[in-house]
Amino acid sequence: MAELPLKVHLTSHPMYLSNLGPLMYEDENQRMWMHFVMDTGGVLQVRLCQMKIPSGHNALTTSLLTSSTMPSMWMLHLDSQYLDSMGRFWRIVNHVKEDDMEEMILELMDD
Repeated sequence: MAELPLKVHLTSHPMYLSNLGPLMYEDENQRMWMHFVMDTGGVLQVRLCQMKIPSGHNALTTSLLTSSTMPSMWMLHLDSQYLDSMGRFWRIVNHVKEDDMEEMILELMDD
């Protein structure tokens, strides 16, 4: 019988995520995170997935909309929010680890 994937909700979040180029962020432990902007009907959400990327791989592309709306850095603020380099706050909606991959969803908060 095949084992089911183990899904764990995490409460320890990266201290910061710094932009490395199109679609990619790096945390304080040099782990790579790919981001995807999600259309949720008016609320801006970003899905960040921790990826194992071979060194030297930079063939990722992004749209102008994505690059102009995404911050150059997120810093953990309190335990459930990030403050981005544009002065905006993002709520941590979900942070899970399934098998060896982490996924975090951030939602832009109203001013």
